[in-house]
Amino acid sequence: MNRAIEEINRRLRLRIRPFKLTRRAVLIDRLTFDPRVVEAAEAHAATSGEPREVTMARVASYAREIVPSFSTYAYFRLGYSVARATARTLYRVRVGFADDAGLSRVDPEASVVFVMNHRSNMDYVLVSYLAAEKTALSYAVGEWARIWPLQSLIRSMGAYFVRRDSGDPLYRRVLERYVQMAADAGVVQAMFPEGGLTKDGALRPPRLGLLDYMLRDYDPARRDLVFVPVGINYDRVLEDRTQIGGAAGRRGSKADTALGAARFTLRNAWQWMGGRWHRFGYACVNFGTPISMRSWLSERGGDLRGLSREERSRRILELGAELIGAVGQVIPALPVPLVAFVLLDSEEPLPSLEIHRRTQALARRLQAAGGHVYIPRTDEEYATAVGLRALSLRRLIEERDGGFAPVAAEVPMLQYYANSIRHLLPDEV
Repeated sequence: MNRAIEEINRRLRLRIRPFKLTRRAVLIDRLTFDPRVVEAAEAHAATSGEPREVTMARVASYAREIVPSFSTYAYFRLGYSVARATARTLYRVRVGFADDAGLSRVDPEASVVFVMNHRSNMDYVLVSYLAAEKTALSYAVGEWARIWPLQSLIRSMGAYFVRRDSGDPLYRRVLERYVQMAADAGVVQAMFPEGGLTKDGALRPPRLGLLDYMLRDYDPARRDLVFVPVGINYDRVLEDRTQIGGAAGRRGSKADTALGAARFTLRNAWQWMGGRWHRFGYACVNFGTPISMRSWLSERGGDLRGLSREERSRRILELGAELIGAVGQVIPALPVPLVAFVLLDSEEPLPSLEIHRRTQALARRLQAAGGHVYIPRTDEEYATAVGLRALSLRRLIEERDGGFAPVAAEVPMLQYYANSIRHLLPDEV
């Protein structure tokens, strides 16, 4: 096993740190009896009247819930193979843009955090697969994944579970210390600053909880902390109807969600057996210019630890806005969002040639604004045809009066995809 890990580390750009390879039981004990966690537990016991032993038992249960059990075999053999097969079966997977020069300048000893937008639960699969040649990522995963046997696989791939809206200050203290310990040890992490899936397709404002945890005790003299913006987009998001329904207040029960997923799976399986199934278009990931926390702080006057609470909160908010802006700037524009944007912008049906002309013009505007447009096969006519075909197959658009127009009932769906690139045009926001 040690020889295998050494071989993997020689191949990876960002090495697997010893912290990540430490036995899970050791990490749980280290977290449970961390001096700051123990101090918080004793303060809680004193104010609540709860016996110290009961409080420490709760701390230990929180530590067991949070701490992953990373396995190099599970990650690079099982996890990578499953992620690769799943992503490539469902999508045409592409890396549209990567700032290779900036990424190559990242200090190999730095703590690196991939910061990305959250459109689908496929994001975990897609980015893990594409980043596997460079590193092993550690995700913060919501409670949705805490079901057997999924939680065991996710935990073995280095992910740690997070209760997104927990009001328990003791739990938050244990989670905070784990995030800080991982960052201090140089573990490569991935986070979604939006805090959850987008409901309407647009980029959401940042939630600063994990970012605040990472920086609360950050010492720039010890190890640099580098944020890598990652933009993700799809021609089809598997959960699009669920998210649109949630945005409209039509959130169904877990049974309804499971039934809908089963129908979706069976329908696609039937199409596949009949030779009528198509992949869900393109899934594209862009890697932006890394942001060094050490440089960011030096440009603004140094260490966060010496600031007042109000000033520190202002700086964290400023950083969060900068990070979400950097992520938004590298979200790729794909055929379906481009065509959806053009059709929504017209009050009358458009012939295919006019759609192509307007899609080209939109792509030029996006590129002039600093956006990244992915043109499959570097063929703009083909890109328009791909977008039209995908929307037609899903019956989101219809042929009418010699052209194409949105189906009235599906306008929210088209808006969902157009919103994924709308922020790239300031005059459209």
